[in-house]
Amino acid sequence: MSAAAAADSWRRRARPLLGTLVEIGIRDGEGDREGEGGGDAAVRAAFEAIAHVQARMSRFDPASDLSRFHALAPGQAVVVDPETAEVLQAARWLHEETGGVFDVSLGSGAGGWRCDGLRLERLSASARIDLGGIAKGHAVDRAVRALRQHGCASGWVNAGGDLRVFGEACVPVMLRDELRGGVRPFASLADAALASSHFGPDSRSRAWGAKHPCGVSVAAPRCLWADALTKVVAVSGDARHPVLAKCEAQAWLH
Repeated sequence: MSAAAAADSWRRRARPLLGTLVEIGIRDGEGDREGEGGGDAAVRAAFEAIAHVQARMSRFDPASDLSRFHALAPGQAVVVDPETAEVLQAARWLHEETGGVFDVSLGSGAGGWRCDGLRLERLSASARIDLGGIAKGHAVDRAVRALRQHGCASGWVNAGGDLRVFGEACVPVMLRDELRGGVRPFASLADAALASSHFGPDSRSRAWGAKHPCGVSVAAPRCLWADALTKVVAVSGDARHPVLAKCEAQAWLH
């Protein structure tokens, strides 16, 4: 999914994070609260917020909360970052609301872990946790929060297939055409989040249980919900799944 601002009064910065190129856009002249020109302080804080989520929730980083969890024996627990705990609680709620369709254990044992406050306990030796289906959306939300805290009233954060736009910004969205190649216009996004994913015949799609190739887009107030709900729609095949309404979300199958 690609996005570009409709006007030329936006300052853009990009950095490789979350396994993609993350782009941040803010209005010229905003985000200079700390005396740095061009909104550099705001953009730096937003990228730092994303990097923090990546460091804590990546299954590839040996120092992350998830890696520390995977090193535990059954019955042991580890204290995790508050943001990790927040995402785990959201994942648990989605698991319950979808009857197990959304499962960050990817079938290894949804009952094999428990998060109580900041305490993450491993209940089963087979249990694994992969937050790749929800944490990127959370990182986008945290970046938007950082921009707002630094005085940015409008802008966007685009992490590949996960986009959130806030304030007066309006961003045209283009989707990749998986059949014919190139991109095609899809929507204009304002003051909302949109996540788009293509589920093909790859190992990650099979791990989530997406049995048939499909493209899914979900719009929601928060990117965390939009990101996670693309998996719910892909696995269930239901663009009107009841959990969408509970998250004030709307979905499309492509």
